[in-house]
Amino acid sequence: MSSITLNFEDKQLVQLRAKAKEMQLASVEELLLKIATDLLESREAKFETAMQYVLKKNTELYKRLA
Repeated sequence: MSSITLNFEDKQLVQLRAKAKEMQLASVEELLLKIATDLLESREAKFETAMQYVLKKNTELYKRLA
């Protein structure tokens, strides 16, 4: 596993700690990892949905072009 270093202003770090606590997470690091994971999974799901829509919509066209 790789790691990165982020610099936050003090006010931002206080807010992140509060949000982690509110979400019952152990640390700011856990909060940020959850956010990153959710973002990546969400984009993958949206892409898959869009791809299926385009394929279904253009099925007849693809058959004619084949």
